Amino acid sequence: MTRLTSLVAVALLAVACGGGAAKVERAPVLPPANPKALGKMVQAVQSASERQRAIALLREAVKIDPNLWEARYNLGVLLAQIGDLADAEQELSKAQSLAPNAEDVVVALGEVRRRLEDPKGAVAVLEPFVKANPKAVAARIELVSALREAGDVELAIRHAREVLVRRSNDPNALAELAMSHLERGEVDAAELLVKEAEKAAPDNAVVVRTSGLVSLKRGDDAVAFKRFAKASELDPKDTTARLNTGTVLLNAGIYDKAVEEFRGVLAVNPDDAMASIGLAAALRGTGSRDKQGPYLEAEKILKQVLEREPKNLSALFNLGVLYADYLKKPSEAKPHLTKFVDLSPKAHPAREVAQKILSGTK
Repeated sequence: MTRLTSLVAVALLAVACGGGAAKVERAPVLPPANPKALGKMVQAVQSASERQRAIALLREAVKIDPNLWEARYNLGVLLAQIGDLADAEQELSKAQSLAPNAEDVVVALGEVRRRLEDPKGAVAVLEPFVKANPKAVAARIELVSALREAGDVELAIRHAREVLVRRSNDPNALAELAMSHLERGEVDAAELLVKEAEKAAPDNAVVVRTSGLVSLKRGDDAVAFKRFAKASELDPKDTTARLNTGTVLLNAGIYDKAVEEFRGVLAVNPDDAMASIGLAAALRGTGSRDKQGPYLEAEKILKQVLEREPKNLSALFNLGVLYADYLKKPSEAKPHLTKFVDLSPKAHPAREVAQKILSGTK
């Protein structure tokens, strides 16, 4: 729930030269873009407010011209926005292979892989890009996030400091550096960095959100809640702050309010897996032996997540726990928890719990 970046919105592309928002060196082997495909892409950009129509148009564009990387990029971004992360990753991977020097593409791909709980996969694509393009600040900041989530905090800190050498007051770099120190348990250092970030950009939603996470680490849930609420006000389209707010309420056992926050996120992004899993956990908290409706809704939500993302570790674990401990269906819990244990890294904090439940199931 600590994601600090969000995917960029669809931008109007320069059709004449086939260029995107970032400076790009197209592979010389690519043929000229198909005019019909370009037309479909322009229609999609003009229909960006109607996501499903834009997605359909972009699918047509890439079918006509598989090498039109701009269409694949925009398609990947839109798919990610509606929570279809697996398809988004495929489209962005293809776009990145076609336009290896496009910073917007590699950043979006890194973000999607992180959301798929594959930070190492994000590092694999971001690290060589940053090495080849040392001045690519956005990509380096995304790399910091991926390294931190992959457990390489020391390297994350080095890259964050490299950004600050180039941009001494970059609020996003300061926020990411704060997150890295927070990951290392250095709360005082994280707080100092957040204060510097707030001086540089007091109304930056990312910075305010990070400040809330520092407060959360200190155990001050009330302050964290206020910071997350402010971040939501500063950037209503960015649902991360509401996700964090829902998590604070969930951890505090205020399940009804947590349900409201997660439903609020899903009203904007109906297929957001993180919000769906949070909602299922909150609903589980509102249920009881005599009131199983919330349990059944949670079951339905988690199944829907797994239909879209069969390898979503959080969904697998939560559905397994729901079956084992709440719906009392150990036979149905077993395949989900077994798959979770097979897919999860050995250091995963929920792995031991899953194994303990499995040892008691028949």
